Parts: sequence; structure tokens; C-alpha cells
Amino acid sequence: METRVSVISIIIKNDEAASAINGLLHEYRQYIIGRMGLPYRQKGISIISVVIDAPGTVTSALSGKLGMQPGVSAKTLTAKV
Repeated sequence: METRVSVISIIIKNDEAASAINGLLHEYRQYIIGRMGLPYRQKGISIISVVIDAPGTVTSALSGKLGMQPGVSAKTLTAKV
């Protein structure tokens, strides 16, 4: 199956969503190349970037599940490789 390299950018406005986000990332861990998280305390948000190498359907599923969490925004950028 063909895979694509993508970056999923996540902004968490609701701290209570953090455990759900971590659970989803753990569920998709086999596709994750790396991740970086930054707390932006002055604005009361957290920002996470996740790099994955996965089929398009998997990338869409993960991004959709992340974005459905209350207080969470998720956007995906896929490389043309």
C-alpha cells in the first residue's frame, strides 16, 4: 500500500482533551515518525506537530478523530513525494 508523508498540526485549547489526544496518537503510533509539543502558557493553548508516514485513509482518519475532540483544531499538510 502506498504511503505519504504528512504533518498534522494540532492546537489544543481545552486541557481536558490532552489525554484523548495522547490516546489517539498512541493508537496510531506505528505510523508516527516524530512529534513535537509546545505549551504556549501565555495564550493558554498547546501546539503539537506530528509527522506520519501512512496511507491517505489512515492520515485522514487520524486527523478527523483529532479534530472531533472538544477544544481541538487539527489540520494536515501532505508532501508530494
